[in-house]
Amino acid sequence: MTDVVVITGASSGIGRATALRFARSGACLVLASRRETALQQLAVECQRLGAEAISVATDVTNADAVDALAAEAVENFGKIDVWVNCASVSVYASFDSVPLDDFRRVIDVNVMGYVYGARSALEVMTDQRHGVLINVASILGDVPQPYTAAYGMSKAAVRALGVSLRQELALGKQKHVKVVTILPPTIDTPFFRHAANYTGRAVVAMPPVYSPEIVAKAITRAVRSPRPEIVVSTAGRALVNQHHKHPKAVEAQMAVHTDRNQFSRKYHSVDTSGNLYVPSPTVDAEVEGGWKGTSDRPRLGWLIVGLVGGVVAAAVLGDDDDKGKKGKKRKKGTGSKGRRDRTRKGRGPTTPQRSAEAAKMVTRANRNLKKAKRSGRKHAKAARAA
Repeated sequence: MTDVVVITGASSGIGRATALRFARSGACLVLASRRETALQQLAVECQRLGAEAISVATDVTNADAVDALAAEAVENFGKIDVWVNCASVSVYASFDSVPLDDFRRVIDVNVMGYVYGARSALEVMTDQRHGVLINVASILGDVPQPYTAAYGMSKAAVRALGVSLRQELALGKQKHVKVVTILPPTIDTPFFRHAANYTGRAVVAMPPVYSPEIVAKAITRAVRSPRPEIVVSTAGRALVNQHHKHPKAVEAQMAVHTDRNQFSRKYHSVDTSGNLYVPSPTVDAEVEGGWKGTSDRPRLGWLIVGLVGGVVAAAVLGDDDDKGKKGKKRKKGTGSKGRRDRTRKGRGPTTPQRSAEAAKMVTRANRNLKKAKRSGRKHAKAARAA
């Protein structure tokens, strides 16, 4: 039976790539965003691929409009099998300089827009006792970065929303209604040009940059094999895993990486509210943003694992060195610290053990970097031969 799929934020970027991928599988599509002309053009493109598609201009911050979107889907196709919440905006600015109205608008779109979509979708899905709600969050909901506090907050809230909804559905015996949260890394879309910006520098896509197709593929796969959370890309999974193990070191590295690579050092920017209140031009309703995003390459993932692992290991070793210096003032086995040393069994690794673990991490990091280099040389040789 053909799936009926509703997609918000469908006019560009991940939403548009997802719509086109579903269209190729013959789904019935209900496309939503604020840009009516862009939606109509996308609907025609999906129809050429063999799908049934309608466009419904929708501002997701309007709960009544989102309810009307769900009603339109049911009226035209009789059900909703999949709902993809994908409409998102952002503002780049230091926390103390971002206009509060803009901060609030990001939360309205990225959080309340998803809330309205989830309520409308789940009302239909629980009645029909099946369906998949997919919320597109971000890796930044797990590993936040500076200068986008509102965006990071909103994506962390989307993750929490997913957990809560899954719990309620389980308690309500709705085992065939699934909620999936997708966490993409940096994706090659027009998103960065559309964002509000008060930094004085042009916003660029922070590497590594991936193609929107890998997120669209993850979304369509999630319909057939739903999982609670899906982190997209090898590098993304490596970053999230390391953050869970060593948050302090990874957050410090993320801060430096963002400051160096998220903003152009060549091009300046005037203050702008971007597409927070007014839709972006139809001419920029594209899947890609021109940032040369790639598919998920394992060797790139290994490279990120190596780099992050090296940073984390250095931080752990540094902490242990500091602790060792502080501990020299008191002899082992004396005082309260000595008593703690004698009763440590079963209470976790000692400082020497942590240092040994960190040294192993450095070794693994170097091994991963060598693996990435070998893989790169292999691919380059194959390309020359072709």
